Amino acid sequence: MTLPVRKHEEERFTYADYLTWPDEQRCEIIDGLVYDMSPAPNTAHQELLSELFYKIKEFLKGSPCKVFVAPFDVRLAEAGETSRSCSNVVQPDLSVICDLEKLDEKGCVGAPDWVIEILSPSTSSKDQVKKRYLYEKHGVKEFWLIHPTERTATLYYRKGSSFALQGIYDEDATLKSHHFKGFSIKFIEILPVIRAVKEEPMPYYPGSEPTTKTKKAATRKKAKKNE
Repeated sequence: MTLPVRKHEEERFTYADYLTWPDEQRCEIIDGLVYDMSPAPNTAHQELLSELFYKIKEFLKGSPCKVFVAPFDVRLAEAGETSRSCSNVVQPDLSVICDLEKLDEKGCVGAPDWVIEILSPSTSSKDQVKKRYLYEKHGVKEFWLIHPTERTATLYYRKGSSFALQGIYDEDATLKSHHFKGFSIKFIEILPVIRAVKEEPMPYYPGSEPTTKTKKAATRKKAKKNE
């Protein structure tokens, strides 16, 4: 899929446009602008996402709330927009929704109660700035940002009309939900194992060392270059 190109600076895309695009390549629309979501998430991202989904799903058993994993469309309409004309369509890594009236066959219309984004190099700027602002503006009650490679978690909760920082945590912390009382998780238990890259030693071949003649030639070449 080739992402749609604006014909002029003022052009903005909507959910109605989004519905006409092929499904081969995931994308999001924020303030009418299209953001590519490729390449696919890496292994560490998917491991962490799976662990979180399982833990939250278990916690929510018996409650009216449901947890959804990406790809799952969340439409956040601005004033005067409808669910079809809305200029914000995002796919949070995890969405917890307690008002089931917000759900339809296409996803969620309106803000989830809890959103978790797992950061990767290709999405970290968008997640930490643009999407954070969007979630704050539209009434998300709790927002977590987790960086699997840096092994840190930044937790926000709603205080009045904006987000308040609950804390920034390292892998030794226990992460606790502010809104969903009783939910806590040891961060280290859901983080993926760090995979070291094994480097093979260079092969050694007898007689491959630089000869005295070669060393002298290299020295002369360097000296000439510096003249």
